[in-house]
Amino acid sequence: MPRFWRRNRHWMTPALLLLPGLILFSLVILAASFETVWISLHDWDGIGAKTWVGLANYVELAEDPQFYVSLKNNIIWLLIFMLAPPIGLALALIVNQQIRGMRILKSLFFVPLVLATVTVGVVFGWVYDPTYGLLQLIFGLFGGTAPALLSDENFATLAVATAGLWPQIAFCMVLFLAGLNNLNEDLIGAGRVDGARGWQMLRHVVLPQLSQVGFIAIAVTVIGALRSFDMVAVMTTGGPYGSSTVLAYQMYEESIFSYRFGYGAAIATVLFVIMIAFIAWYLHGLIKAERSNA
Repeated sequence: MPRFWRRNRHWMTPALLLLPGLILFSLVILAASFETVWISLHDWDGIGAKTWVGLANYVELAEDPQFYVSLKNNIIWLLIFMLAPPIGLALALIVNQQIRGMRILKSLFFVPLVLATVTVGVVFGWVYDPTYGLLQLIFGLFGGTAPALLSDENFATLAVATAGLWPQIAFCMVLFLAGLNNLNEDLIGAGRVDGARGWQMLRHVVLPQLSQVGFIAIAVTVIGALRSFDMVAVMTTGGPYGSSTVLAYQMYEESIFSYRFGYGAAIATVLFVIMIAFIAWYLHGLIKAERSNA
C-alpha cells in the first residue's frame, strides 16, 4: 500500500479531494437536472402517476403568451443588472481612496450585501408605497403624487429589477475592491514614471489588471438576473396580471399552484438551456483569457 500510494499520490491526492464535491454535484445538480428533463416529457400533478406526453409541454410553452412575457422580463432584468459592474467599479474606486471617514462610508455600501434578498424586497416595497413611502415623500416635496409602481403593469418589472440591482451593485463593488487591493505596484510605479495620471492611469494600467475580476462580475451578474425569483415573489408575486413574472417564478406558479409539474419542468429546462449556453460562453472566455496570460 505505501508503495502504491507513493507511485500514484500525484493524481490520487487531488482526486480524493475532489471526490466529495463531485459526488455532491452529481447528486444535487446532474441527477436533478436529468430528472427535470424527464418530468418535462410527462403530464404530472406531482402526486399521481406520470403520463407520457413527449414534447407536448414544449409545444404548449411555445404557444403560451405568458412564457414570452416572462422571457421579456428576464431580458429586462438582465439589461438593468448589467449596470451593476460599472457602478460597482466606480464605487470601488471611490471608497478605495485613503480619505478620512471612508471606512464608515465603505461599511454603509456593504449593508445591502449582508441583507437577505427578501429583506431588500420588503424595504423597497416600503420605498415604493404610494401613500407613506420614500418615493411619495420625494414627490410630495414638488407637490406631486408618487405613481403606484408595483401596481402598474408597465413599471412593475422595472421597479422590482431596480430593487434587485441594489445588492448586486454592492456585490460587484466588493469584487472590484478585492481586485484593487491586489494591483501590481510595479506596473503602477512604471506608469507614474511614464507620466500616467488620472484617467490615463485608470485606463491603461488599472483597468487591464481588473479584467479577470470584471469578467467574473459580469458572469455572476448575468446568472443573478436569469435566476431572479425571490424579489418577484416578495414584491409583486408576478402581478399585476402576470406582467412582472419571470421564468423562474412562472415555473414555480405552474408547479406549486397549478399542480402542473410537467409544464413547470419544461420551463425549468428552457431556463437551464439558457444557463448552459451562458456558462459555456463563460468557460470559453475564461480559458481564452488564461491562455492569453500564460
